[in-house]
Amino acid sequence: MDNPSKERPNAETDQDIKVVDRRWWAQRDEPASTRADAATNEPWQPGKPKYVEELELRLAEKNELLQQYITQYKEASREFEEARARLRKEVARDAELGRRGLLVDLLEVIDNLDRALETARRQSGTESLIQGVELVRRQFLLKLETYGVTRLDPLGERFDPTRHEAVTTVQTAEPGQDGLITGVIAPGYLIGAELLRPAQVAVAQAPALT
Repeated sequence: MDNPSKERPNAETDQDIKVVDRRWWAQRDEPASTRADAATNEPWQPGKPKYVEELELRLAEKNELLQQYITQYKEASREFEEARARLRKEVARDAELGRRGLLVDLLEVIDNLDRALETARRQSGTESLIQGVELVRRQFLLKLETYGVTRLDPLGERFDPTRHEAVTTVQTAEPGQDGLITGVIAPGYLIGAELLRPAQVAVAQAPALT
């Protein structure tokens, strides 16, 4: 009896086995038809599902909206800081104006003490009164100094319109005396380096040269 395996050829030996060399140097010289067949055999790469694209679009919109909110927040914060700085300056300015106004009012008390001393010195038997008034006046001036207030007594100085107020003029025959302060009606005061009140003075005036 004949062996059937010898009569039937192996089916695998009758079929051509195709081998595709995917190395780039092999594909360079490979026929186009072979490369097309290889491309056809590539596994299918699915695209993004539509819901994923929609989610990405919504995420991009949310990110853009978030950036707008962040920008608006930074702008609002900057405006708030600027407004707070302006408010601090206004409060400080108002406080300084109020302090200066109060100090100017207190200077009138010093003026009255000065006048009282002048009157007392012209009378006899007022030594004890003079001592008392001088003590009060001295203490008052020391207290003003704690606020940065100093007295300005420009007798004999050249008249300066930025620091002095000419109340009257005194005629003089000496040209060199022209413009000098010959009398102080009311002393001036400084607060720090700024003028708090100008000194009221009498200024010498020489006749004009002809």
